[in-house]
Amino acid sequence: MILSEGIELYHASYKIVDTIDLEKCVPGKDFGSGFYLTTSYSQACRFVKTALAKAIKNGIQEVKPDTGFISIFKYTGFDQKGLSYFEFSGADEDWLHCVAAHRQTTILKDELLKWKNYDILAGKIANDATNQVLTAYMNGFYGEIGSYEADETAIKFLLPNNLSDQICFRTQKAVDTLQFQNYKTIKIEGR
Repeated sequence: MILSEGIELYHASYKIVDTIDLEKCVPGKDFGSGFYLTTSYSQACRFVKTALAKAIKNGIQEVKPDTGFISIFKYTGFDQKGLSYFEFSGADEDWLHCVAAHRQTTILKDELLKWKNYDILAGKIANDATNQVLTAYMNGFYGEIGSYEADETAIKFLLPNNLSDQICFRTQKAVDTLQFQNYKTIKIEGR
């Protein structure tokens, strides 16, 4: 299980995030709209560069192109009654369908309904190497989306053992289980 009481979680951004506002979270991500964290500090550090690039592309004025931040949170929610949590055990068919449906909401529409009532979804993160596989899958290059053949081909190419984790806090109830602890400044070389 990825989440445990008191575990440190990391969020990469162009700014320090000490207060979480779900209204600022955008759809189209792996597990839908929500606040994303990881247990991997190194994964968060790698994502800082992506966060900076997105902020610059979106014209956010306060971005320093060579400086990002890792906001550190502590999870305190296992005593919270009624918190619905699902964790994918790997990059399997359920994970693939969930990610594809949330990234492109016009496909696998039943998948969106299947996951909509969860406060927290956790599992593997699709990194740069796997994004190509997911894009090919969602464009039907491996066969009909959701078919056994397309699923098996995509899963074979995903190399699930090499993927870090991500946890999506999708509701205010879930976000309330997080306590901001601190932050680290990350300098990006060559910018």
